[in-house]
Amino acid sequence: MTPTDAGAEDTGGVRAAAAPQGRPGGAKFLTGSLMRHVAVMTLTSSVGLLALFIVDFVNLFFISRLGDPALTAGIGFSSTLLFLNSSLNIGLMITISALAARRIGMGRGDTTRALLGEVLLLGVILSGVIATIFWIFAPQWVDLMGGTGTAKEAAVSYIRIVAPFGPVTVTGMVCSGFLRAYGDARRAMNTTLAMAIGNAVFDPLLIFGLDWGFVGAAWSTVIAIILMAITGVVPILRHYGGFAMPSRASFAANLTDIRKIMVPAVLTNLATPVGGIIAFRLIAVYGEAAVASYAVIGRIIPLAFCLLFSLSGSIGPIIGQNYGAGQLERVRGTIDRAVVFAAGFTLLIWPVLILGVDTIGWIFDLPAGGMDLIHAFAWVVVPLFFFNGLLFIANASFNNLDRASWSSWTNWGRNTIGVLPLAMLGSSIAGAPGVLVGQAVGGVLFGLGAYWLTWHRVNQLRKL
Repeated sequence: MTPTDAGAEDTGGVRAAAAPQGRPGGAKFLTGSLMRHVAVMTLTSSVGLLALFIVDFVNLFFISRLGDPALTAGIGFSSTLLFLNSSLNIGLMITISALAARRIGMGRGDTTRALLGEVLLLGVILSGVIATIFWIFAPQWVDLMGGTGTAKEAAVSYIRIVAPFGPVTVTGMVCSGFLRAYGDARRAMNTTLAMAIGNAVFDPLLIFGLDWGFVGAAWSTVIAIILMAITGVVPILRHYGGFAMPSRASFAANLTDIRKIMVPAVLTNLATPVGGIIAFRLIAVYGEAAVASYAVIGRIIPLAFCLLFSLSGSIGPIIGQNYGAGQLERVRGTIDRAVVFAAGFTLLIWPVLILGVDTIGWIFDLPAGGMDLIHAFAWVVVPLFFFNGLLFIANASFNNLDRASWSSWTNWGRNTIGVLPLAMLGSSIAGAPGVLVGQAVGGVLFGLGAYWLTWHRVNQLRKL
């Protein structure tokens, strides 16, 4: 069995030896307890991812302290739109992580520096183009989501400050993916941890200390982005030989491998903000109280379920290294243990959120008219989020088992067919809370379908 895309260069039909090594660059996932690998990678990845999500959470919290629900709605609009750019960053992080892990598993870790330089170059160029489009058309984007008045003005100002720093963000994310491919979970975690710490420090300083208000939240995010990039670049320079400048020959040789994962991975992650925009549009008709509550839910979900979100990035290198080494039973075992991990965590977090609904409303000073969304989220949506966890696991499997396009199809299906008709039906039955429940039901259907496709792919490979 030989990989058919990323990193599968001609080696005369014989897989290169992939014995684990005792140095940081070794293929450490080819031996040892799979549950331990899944747990360690997921927990450390979740700390870093949690730090990234805390940036939005902290922004929302301090903005809510200004006492204007329109500003809270504005941060919701802007964050949802900027996630379109984050989708590129996450897609590129997945690309470098999958390609580098595969090559490490094949015993070809010496080629990863060239890949890093090439993925980073593509990311900076694409992110610069997207940043320009966002800056110019920010008012039209917010109009599309249903933003008006003060909420629209706040969202546009935030986007136009933060968007130009997209190339800096992509640098930090790609470096984090490269470190994760080598199993360097701690340094990968530190990149996003630095961003969260920077945001937590500068948010109150700029919003209240310098009295910059809503604009202070945007500039605090910019400072945090710069800190993340620095924290990602430095360990690569110190411990992994730095960056290899892309050459024309190397870029031409690797472009097909990069494209096969990058394009589907970016498209996969673009689906999430599209689904969010659809839901925001349906929620907006119920007024600013509903939009503010939905914005809060949008920040609680990644914080509460950071372990499930991190599964997509954390198990990818484990699957990639073992697939590169031809160890399909360990690939299958990794998927099994990730599902157990997701189920256990969902059962743990559900009662916590039920008990905390009133506290959430108090912390964010939510209007009474929006609390019905918070209750629907805690009681109904939270337990169904496990099926989104199945989708995350499936995406990681597809990206590392030569079927990255399947991630795109399942994610786009989940965020279009799995959102619009079901959320509209829910809205007609139960109003704004029905939109939430409709989204959750779509997640159940597509999570189960994606999980079945995962086993179908593993069984395909076992027959080769």
